[in-house]
Amino acid sequence: MKRRTAREKALQSLFQIDVSNIEPKEAMAHALDGRESDAFFEQLVYGVLENKEKIDEMITRHLVNWKLDRLANVDRAILRLSVYEMAFSHDIPVNVSMNEAIELAKQFGDDKSAKFVNGVLSNIKSDLE
Repeated sequence: MKRRTAREKALQSLFQIDVSNIEPKEAMAHALDGRESDAFFEQLVYGVLENKEKIDEMITRHLVNWKLDRLANVDRAILRLSVYEMAFSHDIPVNVSMNEAIELAKQFGDDKSAKFVNGVLSNIKSDLE
């Protein structure tokens, strides 16, 4: 599975877990839709879930006039996924994680998602440097 596909499937899984409150394995199986799982995909999903509290703190510090629970579900899932990569996956360059997040926002979010995601992640990137 390509990394971009793994990110898409991880996003779909995280979205389902967040919205429907279902078990990670069930959400992952549904997102894979019969396809073979992938180590990177599993690392993303479980990594976000294991570090969710720290990730949410990082995101919350950079939300201007927003609360985390008021964000669009898709935007919140994209931010969690990319912040996990930026802060915890040291083998992936931060700019790659940001670019992938922006592409996911264009594909799955609304008209303003990509710009919003880029702004929040740019601020988080500054903190990480």
